[in-house]
Amino acid sequence: VQLQASGGGLVQAGGSLRLSCAASGSIFSIARMAWYRQAPGKQRELVAAITSIGTTNYADSVKGRFTISRNNAKNTEYLQMNSLKPEDTAVYYCNAAVLSTTRVWRDFWGQGTQVTVSS
Repeated sequence: VQLQASGGGLVQAGGSLRLSCAASGSIFSIARMAWYRQAPGKQRELVAAITSIGTTNYADSVKGRFTISRNNAKNTEYLQMNSLKPEDTAVYYCNAAVLSTTRVWRDFWGQGTQVTVSS
């Protein structure tokens, strides 16, 4: 199973970006999907998560600005980021709890995509 993230880039403060993460491989089903981020010198932190039935939770710092969603038919998750701030600058990683076709649960990570917000 592989997770491929895309959509990062450079944007001015107040702007928007949309991240995507597609899972591929021997997937039977995907439970929780999430986005994490890691800024230089800081620990990786949870940004947002979504269950298979669409229940979401967000870090307090992004509530009201970021929206996580998923397309179960495409095994893809998204993160719509609006009103971006310089403090949102980080490498963003997608994460998924995957049940493989061999009926083994495992956590997978994408390769990370850089988001840079200029002031």
